[in-house]
Amino acid sequence: MTGVAESAVPQWFAELFAHRRWIRRVEPFPHIYARDVFVPEFYRRLAEELARVRRERPEAFGSVAADYGAVGAQLAGLRDGPLALFLSREWHDLIARVAGVATTGDVEGSVHHHPPGSPRGWPHNDLNPAWFKGPAPGPDQVTTVDPEVDLKSGARSPEVFARETVRAVAVLFYFGNPDWQPGDGGETALFDQLGANPIPALTIPPMDNSLLLFECTPRSWHTFVGGNAAARNSVVMWLHRPKEDVVRRWGGDSIAQWH
Repeated sequence: MTGVAESAVPQWFAELFAHRRWIRRVEPFPHIYARDVFVPEFYRRLAEELARVRRERPEAFGSVAADYGAVGAQLAGLRDGPLALFLSREWHDLIARVAGVATTGDVEGSVHHHPPGSPRGWPHNDLNPAWFKGPAPGPDQVTTVDPEVDLKSGARSPEVFARETVRAVAVLFYFGNPDWQPGDGGETALFDQLGANPIPALTIPPMDNSLLLFECTPRSWHTFVGGNAAARNSVVMWLHRPKEDVVRRWGGDSIAQWH
């Protein structure tokens, strides 16, 4: 098991967590799962903020990807409330330390909303390139997606400097899904192999105040199960690593290019 080491983080940050024991699993690929991540009061604030943004700022939610059932609101535009935690350096460093991955300080993330009856996704590994504007962030900073640089292609004006990274750690935090029960659908499926009709080796339920995180590798195949009886909400985010680290470890062909 793993968790939040109190000596490694500020007291205000450590006090947000309900416990310090997160489960490390090795099958079907290494990942970490945690229930009751935050103390009830802070979780309540997160859920209320989701409801407020959905109610007052529906224009913040746009299509996540073609043929994908969710809409999403960028975390970078939601920094005026408790969701700002997910863009903090403290959160970044905790996730990187738990995952055991050296990361750059670059963070990409959104609040995803799957309406009831959303279609199933497709298995993918998240080992995708991502471009960020400007120099690498300092040890107490994070860099987020900038509209001047296309995250997927790096397209930008000639005077704008950008760096290419690769997604290193994926995090899904489930919230705003009260009373979820087995059979309601909307889980995250994990696979140990792919084929014409891959069968999930494990499914992660979207239970409130729970978390799934894993290193993005050539074999970290996962997808949204779909068929959800009620709306499914989550924070979906990624930490990043230098491209050369991926090339050195798995080869350049391992990077899943955007289409």
